[in-house]
Amino acid sequence: MPTSTGPSPVRQAAAVLTRPAAVVAAAHMAPAATWLPAVRRRVPRLAGVGHPSHVALTFDDGPDPDSTPRFLDALDELGVRATFFVLGDGVVRHPPVVRETFRRGHELAVHGWSHRRPWLPVPADDVRALQRAAAVVGELTGRRPRWYRPPYGILTSERWAAARAAGMRPVLWTAWGRDWTAGATAASVRSAVAAGLRGGGTVLLHDTDRMSAPDCWRATLDALPGIVNGCRRAGLAVGPLAEHGVPRR
Repeated sequence: MPTSTGPSPVRQAAAVLTRPAAVVAAAHMAPAATWLPAVRRRVPRLAGVGHPSHVALTFDDGPDPDSTPRFLDALDELGVRATFFVLGDGVVRHPPVVRETFRRGHELAVHGWSHRRPWLPVPADDVRALQRAAAVVGELTGRRPRWYRPPYGILTSERWAAARAAGMRPVLWTAWGRDWTAGATAASVRSAVAAGLRGGGTVLLHDTDRMSAPDCWRATLDALPGIVNGCRRAGLAVGPLAEHGVPRR
């Protein structure tokens, strides 16, 4: 009886049928490689590289009625304005926090409607979610947001297109505080930021523990004066993305 060393006809047919799905998935996730520092450094505009004498200070995952006001007070004491990347579902739950953030001179940007991971391509959902998030921020502040940072920094091709359709520019970061972990301390947050920060850089921090270890925002809050004053000692101004010199489109 003859034997076959190749794949069976059933397996060959399955491979043909699944090939388009694999191609779609690859096209969907390939741009998300920009989450990796080595890749992000090759795309400085996306990483948020701006004027070499300036550092952009940004916060993700808010608004939070318990922690965000403490960051607003600390920033007032430091005389610094920042960019807050907010989640749309939090904006509709805590509109006073958003209004107060804007009233104090900070810039509001969009972090998505929710903090979901985009493993499957859902382009229509992405467009609706970002347009809805941008709309609620605009309604509360009277100013349409310019910037979009995807949750986890995972910028799929669909999310990139959705941000452009909503009139926003995707921007990630060049340095972060690794401040979402249970073991974060003020010293560890300062050290992590310093390790990746240069003039023209964009710093990623979090003003809430909504998507992080409980109370980890306290380490960030304690680290904030050291981060800002360290930049100033290096001759660097600190402010929002609006003042950073990053192209808006």
